Amino acid sequence: MTENEKKTAAALPLPLAALSGVLAGLAALAVAEAVAGGTRPQAGPVVAVGGAAIDRTPAAVKDWAIRHFGTNDKLFLQLGILAVLAVFALALGIVALRFRRTGTAGVLLFGVVGALAATGRPDSTGITDALPSVAGAVVGAAVLYVLVGRLRPRGPEPADQDAVAPPAAGWDRRGFVIAASAAAVGSAGAGLLGRSLSGAGGRDAVASRRNLVLPVPASRARAVPKGAQLRVPGVSPFVTPNGDFYRVDTALVVPKVDATTWRLRIHGQGVRRPLTLTFDDLLRRELVERDITLTCVSNEVGGPYVGNARWIGVRLADLLAESGVKPPSEGGSADQLVARSVDGMTIGSPVEDLMDGRDALLALGMNGEPLPFAHGFPVRMVVPGLYGFVSACKWIKDIELTTFDAYDPYWVKRGWARKAPIKTESRIDTPKPFARPKTGTVMVAGVAWAQHRGIDKVEIRVDDGPWQEARLAAEDTRDTWRQWSFPWRATKGGHTLTVRATDRTGAVQTDKRTKTIPDGASGWHSVVVTVD
Repeated sequence: MTENEKKTAAALPLPLAALSGVLAGLAALAVAEAVAGGTRPQAGPVVAVGGAAIDRTPAAVKDWAIRHFGTNDKLFLQLGILAVLAVFALALGIVALRFRRTGTAGVLLFGVVGALAATGRPDSTGITDALPSVAGAVVGAAVLYVLVGRLRPRGPEPADQDAVAPPAAGWDRRGFVIAASAAAVGSAGAGLLGRSLSGAGGRDAVASRRNLVLPVPASRARAVPKGAQLRVPGVSPFVTPNGDFYRVDTALVVPKVDATTWRLRIHGQGVRRPLTLTFDDLLRRELVERDITLTCVSNEVGGPYVGNARWIGVRLADLLAESGVKPPSEGGSADQLVARSVDGMTIGSPVEDLMDGRDALLALGMNGEPLPFAHGFPVRMVVPGLYGFVSACKWIKDIELTTFDAYDPYWVKRGWARKAPIKTESRIDTPKPFARPKTGTVMVAGVAWAQHRGIDKVEIRVDDGPWQEARLAAEDTRDTWRQWSFPWRATKGGHTLTVRATDRTGAVQTDKRTKTIPDGASGWHSVVVTVD
């Protein structure tokens, strides 16, 4: 071997040590996910650490993530966690080359972090949630220990095993290749096993949804008025397809709940007759069908997090009355209903609003089919007029009656409002910002909403000109959004189009810009266009 070859061979272990760290990290994650697939997918380290990160992230940062990444915010979070883990794995591999025990101990430390995150989650089932992270860490540490051992110089071991001299050209090339290949193949196999087990765990839930045939509702929604959907290209469809309906929640793994084993408990302050209901119990009750528009509190002015669907469900007020609950206006002692999800989310709603005659539902169906898993199957809450963070509990399993003074739900603890009726808002769907329409008549169109109050008027302003009334599409109900259009005689140059709405109480949409925190954004939506 030439002198250059010797130098090259001696230098190789450093990048190979970094590779060893990555392989150890992959092995740890793959084994952890395999164990989680066989126990509980939500206990996997990436999901558990990600959930803990979401819980501890300031509200403003969460809002920024939703604004910039939309419904992909969870994907970006998971990718960020994996990127951080990859960097640490590289570093641990390099450290382990010189300090073998210290490097492997670092892998075990990450296992402890994952275990603590999993057992500390609101939906944790106990100490068994620590198993995926612990098992993964043990395997990852063993892989790193073996791999860096193949990079150490051959010959007598130094007295201090944790302070090794830099490796020379005598490291075990063949042994390293075999061990690294075995680690890679084993990780791939564990990863595939984890996916298979996770899928198997949800098969009963998938089957329960596939086999479900929703009964014909006793109270059908009226047909959508013929003129509710404008024939204007670019305007949002009146009914939002399930696949396009916005999804904003904190669940990194969509819960898959088997409807045949699902239970809902109603209990708490002022409940004289506690109830425990099965899914079949709900199906046997009087079902109602209603068109209701939902809005997320994270929706910026002009934002996309609003959608309209036809829901089938059971009136929540009927169940509460059956349990002996009375609204505060009738002497009831509880003024807050706390809904709990299977993933540990808690959402608080005013009891008065839920029992004031509006169509607050425990929904089972959405747009003619059982709820999609991403939207809460088997049962979720739908309440017209309230932002989702104070009403729209998905994957619901528990309803507790209490007071606002006694309990702060998830979002309230993080600086959001206790009560949040949806604000009167409007949006320009077409033309899009920075569009370049031609001179002549340009159809400006969009949607406006003020659920449980209804929209009475929409106005358009071009630049600093006067407000001009737009044409309203037919109204379905006061709980749905309403489309509008305005034929604008566009002239050449740059223009700003602004929209505002007036609800049925006579309140005009405010021009005051506010952030989404703490109770929803407000302000007028504008788009800038250039007419050619």
